[in-house]
Amino acid sequence: MNLPNKLSLLRIILIPVTLLFMLPISIYGFEPSGWNNFINTHGLMIAGIVFIIASLTDMFDGKIARKYNLITNLGKFLDSLADKMLVIGVLLAFVELGRVSAWFVMIICLREFMVTGIRMLASQHGVVMAAKMIGKVKTTFQMIAIIFLMFEPTLNKICGLFKVDLSSPIKILGDILFLLCVIMTIISGMDYLLKNLNYLRDAD
Repeated sequence: MNLPNKLSLLRIILIPVTLLFMLPISIYGFEPSGWNNFINTHGLMIAGIVFIIASLTDMFDGKIARKYNLITNLGKFLDSLADKMLVIGVLLAFVELGRVSAWFVMIICLREFMVTGIRMLASQHGVVMAAKMIGKVKTTFQMIAIIFLMFEPTLNKICGLFKVDLSSPIKILGDILFLLCVIMTIISGMDYLLKNLNYLRDAD
């Protein structure tokens, strides 16, 4: 397995690590108070750092693959899969935390299911689709919004040190960034659908 593919696998491995620091543990009444207090106080900041590391692997695997001609069908598949798993996993965690609307996350999930379905149809014609530029832009918007949401508590704490309450503006900015990423998700999904209608027609 080449280095870009290993980076994609690393991104997948970092997903449960990110979620571990996002969500307090509550399994059928088992709730370790010490750990959960730590997560409630510092978890999102640590999760944000892990998420940034995972996001950087997305940038580097593509650059390395193109520079050293290491682009493979497996790499295209792993890169796309890792992006989807990372973003959807984290957004579902934010729904659990009550920070984002489940409706918006469902829109993002439905877009990914649609694109995956089109890719399955394309694969029947021997075509393995790599991520398109508009898809990369969409992913960038998602990463920025998620990183901001993860560091919201830290920003509020920093403002608190200076006796300044900016919690409302910070929350509004987070909402705007997340709304922009949802809009880009819809736009990229429609672009993907319209440009690949031939695969849907051939599926009849």
